[in-house]
Amino acid sequence: MKKKARFQADLHCHTTASDGSLRPGEIVELAYSKGLKAIAITDHDTIDGWQEAEEVANRLPIKVIRGVEVNTDWQKREIHILGYLLDEESGSFNSRIKELQEKRKIRIKEILSKLKLFKIDITFEEVMQYAKGNSIGRPHVAQAIVHKGYARDFREAFDNYLRIGSPAYVPRYKLTPTEAIRLIRDAKGIPVLAHPGAQRIDKEINLWIEDGLQGIEVYHPEHSCEDSLRYNAMAEKLGLIATGGSDFHGKSIKTGIDIGDKGVNLEVVDQLERLKQKYIYNY
Repeated sequence: MKKKARFQADLHCHTTASDGSLRPGEIVELAYSKGLKAIAITDHDTIDGWQEAEEVANRLPIKVIRGVEVNTDWQKREIHILGYLLDEESGSFNSRIKELQEKRKIRIKEILSKLKLFKIDITFEEVMQYAKGNSIGRPHVAQAIVHKGYARDFREAFDNYLRIGSPAYVPRYKLTPTEAIRLIRDAKGIPVLAHPGAQRIDKEINLWIEDGLQGIEVYHPEHSCEDSLRYNAMAEKLGLIATGGSDFHGKSIKTGIDIGDKGVNLEVVDQLERLKQKYIYNY
């Protein structure tokens, strides 16, 4: 018997469209089996998982929320901005997402060139075998490293070669949090700062509110209880929506984290949908 989810809605989940291990439809089926009422598909720099997830959800009593997680850099720190309920037809958003995907491919090729200096011979085609969608990233390289026996597991591959400061690390294309927030707002979506406790970002939040930030991810596996209490109080004070999710990638990629382990109740989903309906976007 599967363990039931602790929450009604998990607003942070990844699929094979980016760096998750389960297909979008499989994620939806798993969420439903755990008793979740809503799930957000928030793949990195891609919206390719939406259609399959929605097709499966149409057969089940579970709501799929269209989302995305945009990777950005701020003062040499990796900052992620979640976007919810975006318009798929936004030409500027789709164009920028495709640009980010191309930049990802260039980055991976540079990483592979660096790995060759350490006698780690992996081709781009081998890495692409692990990328089921258009958004390729370091987790796919890590999978190839492990498969070819250059590391014992995913964590060792990252620690030895791929993390910031590691010998094969290559910085990503420098999209800023402000650019990501405005990109999401231009697509009539709701931008939310992902897991701020992981990067210890507090004072910058006020700056990003001026740029259009509308929420904070309060509940996340990398947040302590104290983090969640602090960010929840901050959200209330600043008038931001307090979201939450498991950041599920699949047990083979992020061990010990199951779908629905972190999340929110359906009231938060209603808040997002009400904001989507009433806000007049004037960028």
